[in-house]
Amino acid sequence: MHDFFLRISKHLLKPAFDRFNYALHQPEVEQERLKTKIIQRLIYTSYGQSLRIKKDSPWFAIPIVNYEDFYPWLKQQQASPTQSIITNEKIRSWQQTSGSSGASKQIPYTHGLLTAFTFMFAVWAYDLLHHGPSFCTGKTYACISPTLGDRPGGIDDTDYLTGPLRWLSGHFLVRVGNHFPDGDTFRWALALALLQNPDLEIISLWSPTFLTVQLMFIAQHRHALITTLGDRLDAARRKALETEPINWLKIWPQLKLISCWDQLFARNQAGVLQAYFPGIFIQGKGLLATEAPITIPLIKAGGFVPLVNQIVLEFMAADGTIVDLANVQTGQIYQLIISTPGELYRYRLGDRLQVSHWYLKTPCLALVGRGDRVSDLVGEKLTEEFVAETLNNLGLVNNTDLCCLVPVSEPQPHYALYLSHGAMMAIAGEEQTLAQRLDHSLQRSFHYRRARQLAQLAPVQVRTDGYPHGLTQGRWGDEKGYYLRIPPSNHV
Repeated sequence: MHDFFLRISKHLLKPAFDRFNYALHQPEVEQERLKTKIIQRLIYTSYGQSLRIKKDSPWFAIPIVNYEDFYPWLKQQQASPTQSIITNEKIRSWQQTSGSSGASKQIPYTHGLLTAFTFMFAVWAYDLLHHGPSFCTGKTYACISPTLGDRPGGIDDTDYLTGPLRWLSGHFLVRVGNHFPDGDTFRWALALALLQNPDLEIISLWSPTFLTVQLMFIAQHRHALITTLGDRLDAARRKALETEPINWLKIWPQLKLISCWDQLFARNQAGVLQAYFPGIFIQGKGLLATEAPITIPLIKAGGFVPLVNQIVLEFMAADGTIVDLANVQTGQIYQLIISTPGELYRYRLGDRLQVSHWYLKTPCLALVGRGDRVSDLVGEKLTEEFVAETLNNLGLVNNTDLCCLVPVSEPQPHYALYLSHGAMMAIAGEEQTLAQRLDHSLQRSFHYRRARQLAQLAPVQVRTDGYPHGLTQGRWGDEKGYYLRIPPSNHV
């Protein structure tokens, strides 16, 4: 039965892959087609009319904006959902991402944007079925961000899908509930669900730490899990679960693919997963922002290819000049500007991408930085503005004492607060209390709070044993005002 559904899936997915492969041969044509389509739609919106956009308006008549610039228009659209303020498409939902001061950004989702996400998934899935490991069952666990307590949760991979693919995915997915009182209750339910599926072939998640934390939970509670599962756990897998250390390949003997972040701070944690699952194909995820799908991994490309027929991509060079997709230079780093089908126009996403190489006639793009002063170990997306506000509220920012928050990726991801000598003297003996207060305050950020609830981040530490990696005491003063220190390497 699974083989039947896999063959149906491949048949349904192939047209999208073929269209995308064709687009990679002519990215300039595809980008111009999208620009024309966006201009034509803007004409019928209040935003477009405010810019005096006409059918023959040049692309640069649309200004480059950040979220704060565009927020008044988004607010109007939320207040008048049936009006064509920023789009003439019906808005299906609003999704939240992190904001510069801890408040959430609200991003509109229309049918056009959801179609782009579905297209991305279709291309990725077909590429795996055609060029990847030989799948037999297709059984998949797609990471869910659960609702914990009375807090709002995120969305899982399948919420991006529309049409037949959403229905078809249900035949392959390992399902877990989406509302739990706390993180441990969720991890228990997930452990039971995963252990009951010996034919699991694919694990799709975001941060690698989501899975490493789950594996540690299973190891710590193995005896209770064995008792609860009873005869639902066969003898061979029960023995493997009782053995120290656990051989995870014997727990899921058919596992063939783990899809997760493997760039920036996630690189080391992806390496940890590879050690848990030697020989398993660990494929890095492309850049998938709340605002839009940006890049996708293709096996033959050997890198991350932009979705040239779904999203308009522009690139800001170091000198501020704007470069289109066809004119980027190999090895150069650019800030990303995107335009989506009907929601965001020349929107400065801020993520920094490097042109790694070219595939067919399209540049492959590697993520090298999360926007302006954003730290993102496991998906928490802490911005410097939010960190500065938090430290100021705790009385840690003044004209004489300096402090900064530093991401630490090993052994378990967490943040460390470094203080100047004078500040350290002032809080002597109160380091633990300060760490708890700071951790609690940082949890005003939705994404940081969720990472802590899921144990992907350990609590904040206050460090009194010197200065952050890459900073000397002499340079500390030069860094004044940089309350979030993002080291150039993955180690602190």
